[in-house]
Amino acid sequence: MIGAILLALVPIALLIALGHGMHRLRFLPDAFWPQAERLSYYVLLPALFVHVLATADLRGLPVAALALTLMSAIIVVSGILVLAKRWLGYGDAAFTSVFQGGVRFNNYVGLSAAGSMLGASALPLAAVANAAIVPTVNVLCVLVFARWGSAQPTLRGVLRGLALNPLLMSCVLGIVLQVSGLGLPRGLDAFLKALGQASLPIGLLCVGAALDWHALGRGMKPALVASFVKFVLMPLVTYAALKGFGLGGPAATLAILFQSLPTASSSYVMARQLGGDAPLMAGICALQTVLAALAVPLALILLAPG
Repeated sequence: MIGAILLALVPIALLIALGHGMHRLRFLPDAFWPQAERLSYYVLLPALFVHVLATADLRGLPVAALALTLMSAIIVVSGILVLAKRWLGYGDAAFTSVFQGGVRFNNYVGLSAAGSMLGASALPLAAVANAAIVPTVNVLCVLVFARWGSAQPTLRGVLRGLALNPLLMSCVLGIVLQVSGLGLPRGLDAFLKALGQASLPIGLLCVGAALDWHALGRGMKPALVASFVKFVLMPLVTYAALKGFGLGGPAATLAILFQSLPTASSSYVMARQLGGDAPLMAGICALQTVLAALAVPLALILLAPG
């Protein structure tokens, strides 16, 4: 099992390393990377979610148990973080970054790892996982920013942000097409599939390009706290949840995988827009991306079913 996990993660690590190297060597202009990330986030990844959810055969899959496992674990860990804020001793802005680092996840790494480890049949489960995690995490993060961020959003702004989230919108559209039985017309099916196939390699290259070691600086301690929550507490709570909901097999492995992923680089954008500690958030992203090379295999070996 150890060898299979490591072998599945090697292409992901190489793509991230390639993106980092290309950025450091200025192989492409700096202006390319934000635009590539924008393309992946607003077009390619939503196309993947719509295609997978609309066309997948979900019969026999533990959709409800998987969704409940992931959502309950995230809510529990979020509650622990909020209750622990007083004892952590961080300022409000820094706490929002620690919170994001503890609960957010990187879609590109998760989808790539799921496909590599469990095969193409895992993509429907991975899409279901995203449909459960994305709205849960975004609602909780926005609520934390509303309480402790300096640019406190209004209720209208919160609802508008959720309604316009491309990942949430694509998950809802894919589920509607699945439940209604409409599916996708043949031409549109192939179009969305081609776009979706491009999302993961481009997304992973962008993850590598976004690594910023200079951002750690003074934030090493809170970055380590956020990483402990992400790589230790979250997988353990998820393990307890999957036992409680009777989730097993590949779905349980996928739940542990997704809850052990490093935080997303989009966390930095949210921190900058909603009054968080953006430099600290960038440092957390960089540290967790590297630590994930060890933390994700360990979580799978220790907690995922054999």
